[in-house]
Amino acid sequence: MAVTKQKKSEIFNELVSKFKEAKSIGFATTNKMTVEEFSDLRKSLREVDATYTLAKKTIVVKAIKEALNIDLEVSSLEGQVGAICSNADSVSGLGKVNAFMKEVNGKKGDLGKMAWSVSIFEWEVKSKEETKVLASMPSRETLLSRLVGSMKSPISKLARFVDAAAKEVEAQGKTKVGELTAKKDAE
Repeated sequence: MAVTKQKKSEIFNELVSKFKEAKSIGFATTNKMTVEEFSDLRKSLREVDATYTLAKKTIVVKAIKEALNIDLEVSSLEGQVGAICSNADSVSGLGKVNAFMKEVNGKKGDLGKMAWSVSIFEWEVKSKEETKVLASMPSRETLLSRLVGSMKSPISKLARFVDAAAKEVEAQGKTKVGELTAKKDAE
């Protein structure tokens, strides 16, 4: 079915606004994906404030040029291409799509339903390999929780030591930790 000029113009304007708002943009080649799979993907992307949009490659290239002033080659976008725009966190949308790719491509007989093409990260075009690496990175929230966990570890160890010392002081009937006597190991 042919798309009218007016509809193409609407799609173009929508893409330009999405690309301007996005912190990162990934492009994924899709092949033989079902409507249900697209629906599941879009639902998971909404959880991390990201979108997935299918459009003609020529419109995508023109929208990227208009929105970000980046020249993207049509040849770098293979097959039917969808644009993943991550709005809240640069890698969270890419990560969701990467997990989805592993799920749909890992099923026996379903190899090649979705693959990375290129991405735009920090206003630079990244290759397919670089995009795969970026998509496999943990999100900002995950990194922050890991940082907090590593910062809490020494504090919790100190708290356990102080608690054990207090119990030992109480068990020996002393009033200060300095009054404790060390237990000698029987040789």
